[in-house]
Amino acid sequence: MQRKPFLIVLSIHIRLQADMLPCLGPSSSAAKANSYTSPATSLGYSVNNTPISSALTSPTGYLTREYTLVVNGPSYGEIWNVIHPNSDSEHNVELEQVDFYEDPEFLWQVLQPSHSHVEEALSLIIPDAFTKLIASYFEHSENTSRMCLFLYQSVHRARLLYIPLYNLLDVLSPDIGNGSHFINQSQCDWAFNVFLQYDSLTNPLPPSDSHNFDDIQGCFSELRQELDQHLHKSHIKSHVSNGSALSLVAAGLGAAMSSVMVASRALVSLASPVCPKCMPSKVTKEEVTHLSHLDAAAKGTYVLHHYLETIDRLVTRLYSAIESDKLLIRLGLERGRDIYPIQEIIRQLRKTLPNFLNQLTDLEEHICLCFATINRARKLLLDEIYFQGMREP
Repeated sequence: MQRKPFLIVLSIHIRLQADMLPCLGPSSSAAKANSYTSPATSLGYSVNNTPISSALTSPTGYLTREYTLVVNGPSYGEIWNVIHPNSDSEHNVELEQVDFYEDPEFLWQVLQPSHSHVEEALSLIIPDAFTKLIASYFEHSENTSRMCLFLYQSVHRARLLYIPLYNLLDVLSPDIGNGSHFINQSQCDWAFNVFLQYDSLTNPLPPSDSHNFDDIQGCFSELRQELDQHLHKSHIKSHVSNGSALSLVAAGLGAAMSSVMVASRALVSLASPVCPKCMPSKVTKEEVTHLSHLDAAAKGTYVLHHYLETIDRLVTRLYSAIESDKLLIRLGLERGRDIYPIQEIIRQLRKTLPNFLNQLTDLEEHICLCFATINRARKLLLDEIYFQGMREP
């Protein structure tokens, strides 16, 4: 029978889509596609941002706290409003028009402090090994932001790709294909044309071998080695306890992009704030501030590493889901304007599309989180540069 190949592909499609469900567990997104809502409550925080659980020394609790600090800061909401498409104009935009990630001016609307501010700050201090490493962090954080902006554009293109499918399902009866409701030939022709348009467009998300952060991770691994060597030679290390922020930076800057999992003892160190009472008596208030800046920046880089890993997994799964949809639709198109395969495609898309859209929103949120976390670390490091500049004669 001719239905057999279609049913085989249909079963494969169902399995592939089911694989997406455990990707991140329950969706962290309470926000809909066209509005920003803080998702902090889904991570164990009350409406007034008070932690429901006080177990913040665990890695999960630490990530939750840092997540909430970023999400409820002004940077996250501002970034969301800048890069999230306007719902009124989204339906009228062609895929080819979505190219904002290549605009340098657009990058500096979401990435702060700007390149010019960083260059100005770096010019105020005498270059040494440590400040050069900080400068390298600024450079690589810009590259990471460009990659995230490219991925965000890909998400926007994916939404545009699925708008005709969403509109089709919105009009047709949700009971189609259950044995009592069937599409007529006019609806079949409409669906066929929508599927034909979908099939003619390429997958907007990049495959796993083109979007990963391996190059950036390699750069930060080298930075970690250089920073470790620098700290071994540093006199500061002999005056500050092993739990200080400088030790955290050694782990944090490398862990931000390194693919090597951070050891559990390092997580405990990262979760512990700088304690002024643990400092030698000669450490001044300014030096405590200096250590706090580096401590917070190091923690931010660890959280950034977590977000990048999540983004990597989400992009891979969403790319596979689109390829699965394309395979299903292409096989149905090969059958012509036959009502049965078109109806089965509609039935399957109705099952899988809501989860797919939720995954897109999760990816959008994590990209915004990356931007906000990068901005927070960049600001703290810029403050550190100014602090060093004021100390120099």
